Amino acid sequence: MSITTVAAVDYHTGGEPFRIVEQVPDLAGGTVAAKRVAAVNDPDIDGLRRFLCFEPRGHADMYGGFLVPPDDDGAHLGVLFWHKDGFSTACGHGTIALGAWAVGTGRVPADPTGVTDVVIDVPSGRVTARVLSAGRRVTGVEFVNVPTYLLHRDIAVPTSRGTVGVDVTYGGAIYAQVDARGIGLEVNPESLTELIALGREVKRVLHDSPYAEHPSDDRLSGIYGTIFYTDDGSDADGNPCQRNVTIFADGQVDRSPCGSGTSARVATLAARGVLGDGHRLVNRSIVDSVFHARVGARCEADGHDAVIPVVLGTAYRTGEHRFTADPDDDLVPGFVLR
Repeated sequence: MSITTVAAVDYHTGGEPFRIVEQVPDLAGGTVAAKRVAAVNDPDIDGLRRFLCFEPRGHADMYGGFLVPPDDDGAHLGVLFWHKDGFSTACGHGTIALGAWAVGTGRVPADPTGVTDVVIDVPSGRVTARVLSAGRRVTGVEFVNVPTYLLHRDIAVPTSRGTVGVDVTYGGAIYAQVDARGIGLEVNPESLTELIALGREVKRVLHDSPYAEHPSDDRLSGIYGTIFYTDDGSDADGNPCQRNVTIFADGQVDRSPCGSGTSARVATLAARGVLGDGHRLVNRSIVDSVFHARVGARCEADGHDAVIPVVLGTAYRTGEHRFTADPDDDLVPGFVLR
């Protein structure tokens, strides 16, 4: 791997980082999904991921994306999402950040109506970042996801805290969902060490099991993350209010309410009759940032009753960077301690 200088723009969505990199070497594959497979097996691209994600330029919970050409002219751009352990199939908080970036930089001209659709090809399919703006200011971004559906409900999973009930849902990636209070925990910073450990346990049990199989595309199989949630009742308008944290990859913690994870919660709650079409999920993160999510439409996908989730959040630029690699630095591409 030969790296000299890499330019990046950083955003955060609900507290979760997203590092945007435009200049990426060409990758084989006619679609973004195929390019993800190629990236996993390309030592230069994977080395670039580690260079930007690992310490000392990143950290164990860093997240970002490489911009690539879309599948066809129907989308504005394509993206490969990455984290410390590899390349993911979906990322809602990253899609929200990309929408804010695309309109804020003029990559996609803002619609005078104040609603601009930024269409993005991701490994799990085609999604939309619907950017809401007032003048030149972005006021919010709606992440319109791929069809999302409950795969399995009430799976009994053995853990160090006893057997827990788990729902498994596909939302661009496959998530296991656990009621934190059912195992004596709260979604708060004080419980984070235990939540990380238990999230890894649940993923380890389910990851290679039939419960983690995608019904039509094996590239999307595997448990991507474990969502711990608490039910905090309803607001004055009857909207369900929850708090959650997603432990994804190998012990990474999503600071935001997790875009694709919130999508999974929308599908799960809709399937269980908790979230109706006229209401929205108020989903709060472990750092108190909030996504508002609703059922945008109902459909059928892969033989399942599915929904199109719409997740509203915000993203803000935190910096612009030019990362360099000194040829004498023997710690390139970097390291992680967790």
